[in-house]
Amino acid sequence: MPTPTKGHRLGAGPAHERLMLANLATSLFEHDRITTTEAKAKRLRPLAERLITFAKRGDLHARRQVMTVVRDKDVVHKLFAEIGPKFAERPGGYTRIVKIGPRKGDNAPMAVIELVEALTAAQSVVKEGQRARGTKSAPRKAATKRTAEIAEDAKAESPTAASVAEAAAESQVVIAADDVEADEAEADVDETAEADVDETAEADVDETVEADVDDADEVGETKPEDA
Repeated sequence: MPTPTKGHRLGAGPAHERLMLANLATSLFEHDRITTTEAKAKRLRPLAERLITFAKRGDLHARRQVMTVVRDKDVVHKLFAEIGPKFAERPGGYTRIVKIGPRKGDNAPMAVIELVEALTAAQSVVKEGQRARGTKSAPRKAATKRTAEIAEDAKAESPTAASVAEAAAESQVVIAADDVEADEAEADVDETAEADVDETAEADVDETVEADVDDADEVGETKPEDA
């Protein structure tokens, strides 16, 4: 009988272990959190996050891959319709393991494995503010109406979230003001350059006219003397 790649086998054999983890994953997606032993929670976590990654893709092949593990169609529908879109902005770390102490009877270490919450309104505002400041993830842009709406939602959550949202919104406004000032400075430079060119051209024309007048006067004074 082959041994697992890491850790001890949970059941009597590989097939028993796969079925056990599949049932745990089904219960986790159905109830969003379950209580089990630490060993089972640690073995379940990579499988659950892999299935959530499939749910984020959302295509037919990903759904069929999930159906090979989770056989309950209602749970699969919830995974693709609710859980996957909820973690669309999160690159990983969809689950959390919390130790709760030993179990009565056999003293086995117990833990709670649960799905983490999606990004809060304040975190979304901070992320959008970072994008507006010109980070590597996206180019600089001015504040949007979506930022203001998220900031209002953050105010209802907590004072901390409200302060973070206001700071991010103000940073976007400052960036937009800096862009406007830069555009105005460029316009002033262009106008100054054009004015200098016009003055230089007028000065050249005046000098040319004065030189022609002086030449004409010299010619008029010279002709009577020759006669």
